[in-house]
Amino acid sequence: MVVQKKVKILANQRIKDNYFKLVLADRSVAKAALPGQFIHARITADFEPLLRRPFSIHRAGKGNLEILYEVVGNGTSILSQKKTGDYLDIMGPLGNGFKIPTPYLPCRPAGTLNATRCILVAGGMGVAPLIFLAEKLVKSKILVLIGAKTKLQILCENEFKKLGCEVKIATDDGSSGFKGYVSDLLKHFLSTVDRRPSTIYACGPKPMLKEIKKVCATRNIFCQASFEENIACGLGACLGCAVKTRNGFKRVCVDGPVFDIKEVVL
Repeated sequence: MVVQKKVKILANQRIKDNYFKLVLADRSVAKAALPGQFIHARITADFEPLLRRPFSIHRAGKGNLEILYEVVGNGTSILSQKKTGDYLDIMGPLGNGFKIPTPYLPCRPAGTLNATRCILVAGGMGVAPLIFLAEKLVKSKILVLIGAKTKLQILCENEFKKLGCEVKIATDDGSSGFKGYVSDLLKHFLSTVDRRPSTIYACGPKPMLKEIKKVCATRNIFCQASFEENIACGLGACLGCAVKTRNGFKRVCVDGPVFDIKEVVL
């Protein structure tokens, strides 16, 4: 059930450069949230910025919501200046998240016979919803591939490792890990294993998702991808976040943001 409410800010901490983690005191949205869903936040009570801003739910539990965000414009710049004790008007949880089979299938628990792994692929801020997902898949064998322009922009590596995930890094400049795009790292990894992974979960920019779609089609791998679009209303009314699929246009805010990647025209 979607709710609109004002919630208290417990922390708004810079984690590196222009990246911040926002912690909100909330129980109802946190309890209802699923990995891949998002909240829609009104940054100020004024007319600037006019529209709400969508943020993937980074973590949810114990009465708190965590949001990972990057300062990229006026709205997030204003958000970064908010203090502990301030209030934020949010709507959520919104959208359709990742479909997680029960019990953690098709990803079989690590250590079982013929166990296959889930692969989480994050490009840049695409890590934001994947921590929450990894927490739900924690009984599975998980490989996380994180891509960034340089090592200074790598996010959440230690957080994934604390969950027991194997983590591999790709940087455009080769300053850490594999030199190249994270989609190239995915291709390289898949070429070195005998069995294909049961599921790939991906979040990042469209060029990355386009390459992952090609890889999955070639190797017949099921992939769920979270799409990043400019979301205005968040409720499916304005049609501003529509993406083309094999069955016509779909709204990212209500039909997504997570789609079966083979359904989206890229």
